[in-house]
Amino acid sequence: MTKHFAIGLLAACLAVPGSAQGQAAEGTLMDLVRIRDGVRSKRVSSFDRTGGNNDRFERIPDGERRTIFEVEGAGIINHIWITIAPPPPALSRNDIILRMYWDGKELPSVEAPIGPFFGQGWDESYNYASLPLAAGPVDGRGLVSYFVMPFAEGARIEIENDSGRTIDAFYYYIDYVEIDALPEDMGRFHAWYSHELTEALPEGENEWSILGPQGKNTTGEGNYLVADIEGKGHFVGVNYFVHSPSPMWYGEGDDMIFIDGEAWPPSLHGTGTEDYFNTSWCPDTLFAHPYYGYARVNDDLGWLGRTHVYRFHITDPLYFDESLRFTIEHGHNNNLTLALATVAYWYQTGPAKPFPALPDRAERSPMPMIGPVEIHRWRQEWRKSMGNGLRLWGNETRPSGGGGRP
Repeated sequence: MTKHFAIGLLAACLAVPGSAQGQAAEGTLMDLVRIRDGVRSKRVSSFDRTGGNNDRFERIPDGERRTIFEVEGAGIINHIWITIAPPPPALSRNDIILRMYWDGKELPSVEAPIGPFFGQGWDESYNYASLPLAAGPVDGRGLVSYFVMPFAEGARIEIENDSGRTIDAFYYYIDYVEIDALPEDMGRFHAWYSHELTEALPEGENEWSILGPQGKNTTGEGNYLVADIEGKGHFVGVNYFVHSPSPMWYGEGDDMIFIDGEAWPPSLHGTGTEDYFNTSWCPDTLFAHPYYGYARVNDDLGWLGRTHVYRFHITDPLYFDESLRFTIEHGHNNNLTLALATVAYWYQTGPAKPFPALPDRAERSPMPMIGPVEIHRWRQEWRKSMGNGLRLWGNETRPSGGGGRP
């Protein structure tokens, strides 16, 4: 009964390989009517051990690592809730590192800033709702995960304060079920944070052929890296945070997902960033679906500013037997400078490939916002390049000779 419960739980949340449609349905609301034997609900939380109301960890100093969950034996984490004080921007959740270790392994299977892991980009705080992850009221300060996280021989979760200041208060619940033995076919949950300030092409940021004919990408080289996985498993989703320093549309870049070492073009080659995220026609609209959406959009000119978009492969996991390399262009043919960050989520068996070193606090730091002052300076440089015409409007296409009309 315990094994059936564990399989049903994972199938309910992730459409486990091999689950028939009927079985998956039984693993959702229908499964709640079944009474189980040999399953024990457990919780580790920050409650006040004296019986008082000071239910938190207090004053975690900068540089400290603290274990918040450590258990032995077999089990499945099925719910995490966290809230932290002070809120952003006084304390950036981009600078609190979350790590998870399964089955006594020395290397983490999860390593990401706690904000981006739960769908909170940069040093901001906003409401966010998806099936496996959420950030709830007030203003996204309640961080929630319903990802299923199995372990056979113990689990440990730790946080590291890399913020440069003290964490005043840290509250949490970690709920799990304790079972006698974990089925052997269960993968382990993984998550990895990637961050890059991408480079434009030498010929410029030629999106939409504004500067001339566009080149072609026939290799995938130079694409932004979302995940680089070795082993057998399935990819289940990504939070994608993009900061665009210009009003140009940032999302012409195709997703290219290489399975088991295949060459270009990969089996999974998409048609544009917004298309991979199930949207279309250059959106800048807040939208929430359990599997995909826009949790934060820019409120600037064009697509200037910050956008957070997400997609979870709940019913359509991406399966791999040996490896998966998930990449996406930053603009067509990688022509745009963008500040990109992602958290990728997947399950796999066997030991995971070690993660690259986490970017340090300075590298993770959000890029400054571009505003009217910067745009006005750009206009001045353009005016000089157009002959310093005194009546230049802004969309002229050749030097005016100083008179103001092309």
